[in-house]
Amino acid sequence: MDALVSSLDTLHGRISLGGSEKARERHVQRGKLLARDRIGALLDPGSPFLELSTLAGWSVYDKEDEVPAGGVITGVGNVSGTPTLILANDPTVKGGSYYPITVKKHLRAQQIARENRLPCVYLVESGGAALPYQADVFPDAHHFGRIFAEMAQMSALGIPQIAVVHGISVAGGAYVPAMADETIIVRKQGTIFLAGPPLVKAALGEVVDDETLGGGEMHCSESGVTDHLAVDDHHAVALAREAVANLALGAGGSHSRTNLSLPSPAFDEPLYAASELHGIVPSSLRQPFDMRDVIARIVDGSRFHEFKKLYGTSIVTGFASIAGQSVGIIGNNGILFGESAKKATSFVQLCNQRQIPLVFFVNVTGYMKLYGTSIVTGFASIAGQSVGIIGNNGILFGESAKKATSFVQLCNQRQIPLVFLVNVTGYMVGSRAEREGIAKDGAKMVRAVATADVPKLTVVVGGSYGAGNYGMNGRAYSPRFLWMWPNARIGVMGGDQLSSVMGSVSSSASSQESTRKLAEQIEHQSTAMYASARLWDDGIIRPADTRGALAMGLHIANEGRRRSRERAAPHPAWDGNAFGQGVYRM
Repeated sequence: MDALVSSLDTLHGRISLGGSEKARERHVQRGKLLARDRIGALLDPGSPFLELSTLAGWSVYDKEDEVPAGGVITGVGNVSGTPTLILANDPTVKGGSYYPITVKKHLRAQQIARENRLPCVYLVESGGAALPYQADVFPDAHHFGRIFAEMAQMSALGIPQIAVVHGISVAGGAYVPAMADETIIVRKQGTIFLAGPPLVKAALGEVVDDETLGGGEMHCSESGVTDHLAVDDHHAVALAREAVANLALGAGGSHSRTNLSLPSPAFDEPLYAASELHGIVPSSLRQPFDMRDVIARIVDGSRFHEFKKLYGTSIVTGFASIAGQSVGIIGNNGILFGESAKKATSFVQLCNQRQIPLVFFVNVTGYMKLYGTSIVTGFASIAGQSVGIIGNNGILFGESAKKATSFVQLCNQRQIPLVFLVNVTGYMVGSRAEREGIAKDGAKMVRAVATADVPKLTVVVGGSYGAGNYGMNGRAYSPRFLWMWPNARIGVMGGDQLSSVMGSVSSSASSQESTRKLAEQIEHQSTAMYASARLWDDGIIRPADTRGALAMGLHIANEGRRRSRERAAPHPAWDGNAFGQGVYRM
């Protein structure tokens, strides 16, 4: 036994190093903390860290494809006094990309968090799915998309989801921060986009750099995808610790879903005298003042954890405590613009989820409004059964995602099953789309679909590509039935798009040949026949049989729900239990 333990310790030591020495050196030279150092800084001093599945990926792949610890470090430790599930991508291992074992390990960690109601902190730096393994990473029920479904459902169950973007977060990886309840990003280091500059250039001919397309300053001030801007990794982790502290779940927390406690007898007085408020708030309502000056003279210790400080700046939102009691504060400085209203809505939902009382400081003159449209939604009946139908043709724009989100909520309210008719190439890419918050709008749609409280059925009538697969109720989002037409395609991207992206990165003969082979592989793995052989669907159907299949599927789903109601029992599927929808990133 001693020899076995010694051998295990040696192996653990080797795995804990992460990627190659060259990759680690390059990472540190960029001013970044290694993944394990990020975890160490996040944990309370002296807190143990129960690491999970350290040997994941060991000897699973060829030597040149080694993924130490499966490329993601997971475990449980105390953060601000709260037992927390931590998931940290290791960018020194294949750029933090997701291999099949990475997805499996990530999902297992989320399962542990869900079963034990542990808040989740995601330390993000990932290039998304490992394309050569896309057939084993992307399309099936427990592949990459399931990660985001779990995030949506845990949020709906009141299990907080917090993300810190330390580096690149691209493609499917962009949905981890976009789906989180609260997100921190490192300035000039973290980036979030559905498609990076090479793919944007290939798709649109637009030349744009990483920072303009999806940098921290843009997302914190314009798109609203992120909530807090950090100056470096250390600052980002400190903000994450504050975010967990504001959950009020740790020792001495002032609220709980099951235990109402009296105010804490020990709390700090504000640093500034309340009498100063007389000089801060003018007699004339035409004269402006900063609501933060009012807040600083009311809350304990004048401490205020501001939420979305750089976005929707005419409204101020954040967490504080008053006489030892946690509160969420909403104050405003004049006109409420569209961004301000979205910010306030998101913050109210966050406080709802955490059961934190709200305090409003009001100084408002009115609203300014705007809106937009695009996707096919509507009500119908199939064989006498009411349905809501969502259909699309090509690209999903931000307006399309918002429209679909609203429609799913409407069907939830009316308890009408949803039918998805899928022909999607993905969500819109490019700097304009990123600035307008495509990651955020897509995440709303993904969350609405993941937490829909009605039966969902999917028919893939054309393509089901990229994150569009998630928003249009792909396999990971638990459709009661999913059928494909013979012409259907499913994948991260098509072979042509892959060739364009890879060709823009390298034009050498060997690279071109490798790209050609990979494109052929992905094209083959995207067919309906390939998908159906691996049970990524419930069968390929003739287009003429679609109505009959949907009619029978709807009848089966509705009958199952009726039987559960008669037994007064929870329904085995997600829908039918009124679990809620979690926090929407407005």
